[in-house]
Amino acid sequence: MGSLNPLSFNAWVQAVGVLAVAQTQLTSGVWGFVDAPLQNVLPQCLAYAEGRIQRDIDALQARSSNAYTLTQGVNMLTIPITDFLVIETLEVQQLSAGTVVNSTPLIPVSKEFIQNCYSGVFASGYPKYFAMYGDNFGNGANTNVNVLIGPVPNYAYPILATGVIRMPSLYSYASAGFADNSYTYISQWLPDLLLMASMIFISGFQRNFSANADSKDMPVNYEQQYKTLLMGAIAEENRKKGMGSGWSGYSTPVTATATR
Repeated sequence: MGSLNPLSFNAWVQAVGVLAVAQTQLTSGVWGFVDAPLQNVLPQCLAYAEGRIQRDIDALQARSSNAYTLTQGVNMLTIPITDFLVIETLEVQQLSAGTVVNSTPLIPVSKEFIQNCYSGVFASGYPKYFAMYGDNFGNGANTNVNVLIGPVPNYAYPILATGVIRMPSLYSYASAGFADNSYTYISQWLPDLLLMASMIFISGFQRNFSANADSKDMPVNYEQQYKTLLMGAIAEENRKKGMGSGWSGYSTPVTATATR
């Protein structure tokens, strides 16, 4: 996939315009569609394409980490919802002169387990478990994710969270000076998938297809091609995460077999 030409925002607009037979124009160094309604759906098109690809391939590059501090006597860790899409691991750290000397991963459990076994400050101690609890119920803000910690922390321990983030959109570079020379991970390494996913959206927009009455000559073909390309992308991402053949970085062999 690295041999494919990466897509900047300008390259993406021109490629989609050619495939969709749509007119484009250059304005202040940024390519856009001549048709005003089509121009207005560019963010939605990229949101559909990039969101679908990120959910499908579960990219290694979508992993990130962030540090927080537990509150002594409080069994709830509040993480801004903008920090992570999915929280995968939590590990409590012990510092000495600002250096991490010990790190203990927390074990994911059900919130009922923590509520039954570690409720109240009298059950305080070194944290061992965590459970995803939810948002700040009732405030309507949906700005935080609450994580239940057990036992109740007996100290303000530093804690490191790792998980999945939503990667930036190519549309963030739709401005002069960036549109022709800036790339995202998807547009640089998966440009073929990006084009196919974009065309599924654009072809539906152009011909006003319904969910159960697709034309056989355009969106279905792009959907089939997207799924064909997706299989190779998923296999490649799994290898990068050490989840390839035999939980290694190798691809699944065609002819090699295990010894007996």
